[in-house]
Amino acid sequence: MHPRAATERSDIVNALVPILGLVGCCLVMFALWRRQLRTRNAGTVDVAWAGSIGALAVLYAATGDGWWPRTLLVGVLAGTWSFRLAQHLYVRVAGEKEDGRYARMRTSLGERFDRTMLWFFQAQALLAWLLALPFLFLVTRSEPELAAWRPLDAAAVLLWLVSIAGETVADRQLAAWRANPNNRGRTCRSGLWAYSRHPNYFFEWLHWCTYPVLAIGMSGGVWLWLAPLVLLVLVTKVTGIPPTEAQSLASRGDDYRDYQRTTNAFFPGPRKAPRATTTT
Repeated sequence: MHPRAATERSDIVNALVPILGLVGCCLVMFALWRRQLRTRNAGTVDVAWAGSIGALAVLYAATGDGWWPRTLLVGVLAGTWSFRLAQHLYVRVAGEKEDGRYARMRTSLGERFDRTMLWFFQAQALLAWLLALPFLFLVTRSEPELAAWRPLDAAAVLLWLVSIAGETVADRQLAAWRANPNNRGRTCRSGLWAYSRHPNYFFEWLHWCTYPVLAIGMSGGVWLWLAPLVLLVLVTKVTGIPPTEAQSLASRGDDYRDYQRTTNAFFPGPRKAPRATTTT
């Protein structure tokens, strides 16, 4: 094939693949929204969100025309992260009642819940697609100077390993705590949970810093920091910590309030001494 024709074909593929990816995400979310009408468990949206991002990463890696070793690396890192998280969420969704966040929405919205969730599922499809764009950026970089391993690649892999290990350990520590019936109604303060109220969220967020590190030195790579920045805001201010802590306060009351006073919300740090109460 003539080089110019090959370049034009590559440009067409690079333009079509993300469009097809978005359509695919929307269709999957629509199908799962229809399913939750029957099962009355909207938690499948979380599983699909995690799985969609990984599926897009693998799709982009398979069709990208960048330096193939780094393209393969991106597909493996993002795909492995996605599979682990989706599998973890699936076990939880399949084995437990509907997540308290969605159960409260179902109660408060009443008949409007299903219609609202249709748009919520589609919003999650769009968010998954947007968060996967850094993968598309990384696998389509074809500058000659990028066709070699760099120290930054090793740093990114190390960051990925730390984040995945931390999230896995946090999930297992929490599962072990919940499995003990003596801990019912009490807040987990062991292991990583002694240093952050949400170490799973923290390491999940840390994982997203992997890809901007891979993009350091690439033209336009600085924009990849938007993904962890947006996720930081969402997790700490919108969809992560606020509803999770509201549910914890409702179920564990003063025990969780004490935990809030002594333990950082997101970034791990040493425990704080409880404030002394004054009497008059």
